[in-house]
Amino acid sequence: MRHVFSFLKPYKLAIIVAYALTFVELTVELLLPFFLGKMINEGVEGQDLNNIIMWGSIMIGLAFLSFCSGITNSYFASHTSNGFAYDIREKLFNKIQTFSFSNLNDYPTSGLVTRFTNDVRQVQETIFMGLRVMVRAPLMVLGGVMMAFIVNARLAIIFLITVPILILFLFWVLRKSSNMFSRVQKRVDNVNRVMQENLAGMRLIKAFLRRQHEEKRFTKSNTDLAVMTRKTFRFVESSMPVLLFIMNISIVFILWFANAQAIAGTTDIGDVVAIVNYALRTAMSISMFTFITLSFSRMRASASRLSEVLSVEVDLFDHENASEKHKISQGKIDFEHVSFTYPGLPMPVLNDISVSIQPKEKLALLGATGSGKTTLFQLIPRLYDVDSGTIKIDDRPITDYYLNDLRRSIGYVPQNPLLFTGTITDNIAWGKNGATQEEVERAAKSAQIHDLIMQLPERYDTQISQKGVNLSGGQKQRVSIARALIRKPKILMFDDSTSALDLTTESKLLNAIQNDHCTTLMITQKISTAMTADRILLMDHGEILDVGTHDELLQRSDIYTAIVESQFGKELPNAK
Repeated sequence: MRHVFSFLKPYKLAIIVAYALTFVELTVELLLPFFLGKMINEGVEGQDLNNIIMWGSIMIGLAFLSFCSGITNSYFASHTSNGFAYDIREKLFNKIQTFSFSNLNDYPTSGLVTRFTNDVRQVQETIFMGLRVMVRAPLMVLGGVMMAFIVNARLAIIFLITVPILILFLFWVLRKSSNMFSRVQKRVDNVNRVMQENLAGMRLIKAFLRRQHEEKRFTKSNTDLAVMTRKTFRFVESSMPVLLFIMNISIVFILWFANAQAIAGTTDIGDVVAIVNYALRTAMSISMFTFITLSFSRMRASASRLSEVLSVEVDLFDHENASEKHKISQGKIDFEHVSFTYPGLPMPVLNDISVSIQPKEKLALLGATGSGKTTLFQLIPRLYDVDSGTIKIDDRPITDYYLNDLRRSIGYVPQNPLLFTGTITDNIAWGKNGATQEEVERAAKSAQIHDLIMQLPERYDTQISQKGVNLSGGQKQRVSIARALIRKPKILMFDDSTSALDLTTESKLLNAIQNDHCTTLMITQKISTAMTADRILLMDHGEILDVGTHDELLQRSDIYTAIVESQFGKELPNAK
């Protein structure tokens, strides 16, 4: 929580002003019953009109001062809370941008979205209320008790019994409700997760007729949230009758003893009115404690969740020996006894990988699902760090390059292309800062998508829906490939990124890429694609089985021969 509230430091002056104005409001509210008692004792009982006018005028002036202070306080409270929310959202976003894949695996997307929205809003609202009324309520209780003792110590002694009991009770409610609200927020995460999965997979749900199954899944998570929320709110709100009961009992005793003292002539009527006013104001302030406890409990749970993300230790960073002088110029890649295990998994995904890829070479990676091909790809731009061994680019360990320089020299086309809401130009230019329209069109031509774009009514200004749902699979792949090509990378990696392309389009694409003179790595399941490569790397269970040309592997690898026969039959094709 301390980490989260450090974002309030830039607003120190606004907070000081807000609290000063709160103190003005509080002072006026505490003085009004005192002056009312004076007006009754000196004006009403003494039938002195001048005293009534004097004390009445003072009370009206103080009330106006309190009104102005309240309006100004609201302005500074709003300025502080909104500024805090803006700053912490920006910090959260920047922090998540630095996350490695390993960090992202620890936090599901739904949980991060909840933190950005629900949790930030909860802390923001609590800060506003904290500057506006939360501090005033406990100070009103304390000030009301003190003023009651100033007016009449014998009547006010009742407060010394009831107020400590109420404070201890509220402290217990706060501790218990804070834990309950943490469980509520986790259930909010679950609801968001189910909603995101359903919205993203709506077409698949309709195709498989899984609507009823998904409705049951959502109903379960939604019911869990509703039940936990209802249970938590009932617990917190049940504290209010207890608070009011104890406070009303104290008022009854005050009136009982005040009546006896007034009859005996030891207490003025004005003093009794003032004491009762203080008791009522104290009771009203204590009744607000339920609301304060509710807000503070939710804020505490939300602040802990925000602090958890902000305090994450990112496990990928620039090494000490990294230098801006080191730039990738050729694209040679060397794996030297590389092993890697995903966090939390017992078995390594890659085991003692050693292979050398020459500059401008085209290498195809072939292997069964789960053989480690994609993982090998992800190690090159340091999306993960290796457990052991060394990866070198241009005969230099990749840790010698700054992360930004390393990744800027690599074009990566993922297995599942992700497009953003915006125009086709926006999506292709996304791959390079400051890309010109000429560069966009050149990349589109190389990716074999230019002709299709020119047939669209708005051409390159055509809007792409979220995740590219208004494009076919092959069209999305080619836009994604154009996005990688526009940066003119030294190393280009295709993670089964041409699977939705026909043979003619794929052939034109690979020929265009060959003219870019970059080192190209292709994960593929198609022998026809692998045959176009200079060499083929055959993988299985995280190990390299063999490396060679198509003809070489046919001669010495039974596994490769079996794969080729499964796609072409007994007539084995020769490399072109």
